[in-house]
Amino acid sequence: MKRRDFITSSSLALTLPLFPAWEGYSADSIIPSELLAITGEGKNIMIKKTDIADLKKSLKGTLLLPDDNGYNIARLVRNSIIDKKPALIAQCIDETDIQKAVNFAREYSLLTAVKCGGHSVSGKGTCDLGIMIDLSPFRGSRLDINNKRIFITGGSWLSELDEATVPYGLGTTAGTVSHTGVGGLATGGGFGRLGRKYGLTLDNIKSIEIVTADGQLRYADENENSDLYWAVRGGGGNFGVVTMFEFQLYPMNREVIGGRITFDFADVKQLLKFHGEHTLEAPWDMYLDPVVFAPPMGFDNTVYFDVCYSGPHNKAEKALEPLRKAGKILKDEIAAVDYVEIQKSGDDDDPRGRSQYLKGGFTINVTSGLIDAIVDNLEPHPERGSMAFFQHNGGKINTIPTDATAFPHRYAEHNLVTGSFWKQGVDIDPHISWSRRYWKKVAPYTDGFYINDEFMETQEEVNLNFLGNYERLVEIKNKYDPTNLFRLNANIKPSV
Repeated sequence: MKRRDFITSSSLALTLPLFPAWEGYSADSIIPSELLAITGEGKNIMIKKTDIADLKKSLKGTLLLPDDNGYNIARLVRNSIIDKKPALIAQCIDETDIQKAVNFAREYSLLTAVKCGGHSVSGKGTCDLGIMIDLSPFRGSRLDINNKRIFITGGSWLSELDEATVPYGLGTTAGTVSHTGVGGLATGGGFGRLGRKYGLTLDNIKSIEIVTADGQLRYADENENSDLYWAVRGGGGNFGVVTMFEFQLYPMNREVIGGRITFDFADVKQLLKFHGEHTLEAPWDMYLDPVVFAPPMGFDNTVYFDVCYSGPHNKAEKALEPLRKAGKILKDEIAAVDYVEIQKSGDDDDPRGRSQYLKGGFTINVTSGLIDAIVDNLEPHPERGSMAFFQHNGGKINTIPTDATAFPHRYAEHNLVTGSFWKQGVDIDPHISWSRRYWKKVAPYTDGFYINDEFMETQEEVNLNFLGNYERLVEIKNKYDPTNLFRLNANIKPSV
């Protein structure tokens, strides 16, 4: 059933758009006679005042220019080392707004960024002198309990997905940080606490609606526009702006067994070895994230596991027993907990006030060489928090064929992420340099990378990362975005 048919036939109502507290607004500022902007190819152009006025008047949402109130908040993403200034920010509240923004961008060949939650650490959700299509006002969901489906808009956050489903005893894989945007997570992959049980977020997409580069709103599922449906599930934002996702839901207990176990850092290497070996044996209900962390301000290094067990409660103790025997426990905070709350446990209070640099890659085996590289090269620093952590893959994720979706990394048992974060107001270069050196030590033990963690990969590395799916992705890119309007991503360059 298509989303529009579902909305027409259902007595439920689409939730009203929810605006984040930092959402900007536009004053009636004077539009300049011409506005300097840049094309996707890097050419300077001037946008006419009349065209800007027409776009502003046509939008139900807001068009922000650099002198407007709210612009300097709306342009930000969740990484303060990214300080880019778009020529225009189109804050869209529905599909027609998105179509108008895409048409405007295409007509001027503008460098185009699409932002929802703003979690791209590399800053792909914003740009200098281009147009930012800001989906943050376009938020809402609709639950179909009988068919175990949720329809959710492309600007929504994962918290909205969880809060709309879990109280009804339903759920699906939805990341590990609740203020992440649904669109970026789902089109790139979507690891999460239920991933081993139900697959990646993208594995549970049943249909989409998407505005492609020609400004058309298209529906896609396994039968209609099936090539687009295949490509969006792992090809990221290369093919357009997804306005609506239909997700498969599953029965789940709202209360899970989860929390954190902190160990003596003296046991860090044996704990990582345990994780590598136990990963293959753990039940699919179990999700474990080991974190090796060197805190700022002179605190001691620490190692802990974030845990979520979503299986039957009477089997939890047996499932957790190997972990509790893996090292000397300093603090055990595992308890019965509301799943929605554990999903929020990694949230930031003020994420736009923190700088970060992350790099990541997939691993198959947690070898002694990898363990040594992680532990021996971790360096405490008074201004910087430094870390390495594994996202637990395997389970259902690995049972899906490599070419079933555009996401090809079904071999991976872990997604390893390294990097550092620090407060604003300090020299960022030493911290970025350290993060890069650290990754260089760890990278030889990885194979491929998660495109949602991508930070400054070369075009050749991006192409190779899609493995055997690359050529098919290029063909689909040629069909739906031949001019590469949507290029601020792990870009698949068209060949036409």
